[in-house]
Amino acid sequence: MIGLTHYLTVSAILFGTGVFGIFLNRKNLIIILMAIELILLSVNINLVAFSAYLHDLVGQVFAMFVLTVAAGEAAIGLAILVIYFRSRGTIAVDDVNRMKG
Repeated sequence: MIGLTHYLTVSAILFGTGVFGIFLNRKNLIIILMAIELILLSVNINLVAFSAYLHDLVGQVFAMFVLTVAAGEAAIGLAILVIYFRSRGTIAVDDVNRMKG
């Protein structure tokens, strides 16, 4: 039977992969956004797992709010990325520092 520890293990692996993806690849903005989504997904797995374990729906409702914020973050992040690519012709993170002013 699948228990709480299995869900927490999967969540920890996803969280570690997301953090590793952010620190490993600081050049590509799309990879960074996907790594942030992995981190938010691992948080949602924790919320739903503990919610089911404690027989309480509050964690599942909060996970739906986190999914809503993650969808908005992805949409706005990709919109900014498209506008940046149109003006600069590249999506390298190193060039973002030149946008000051």
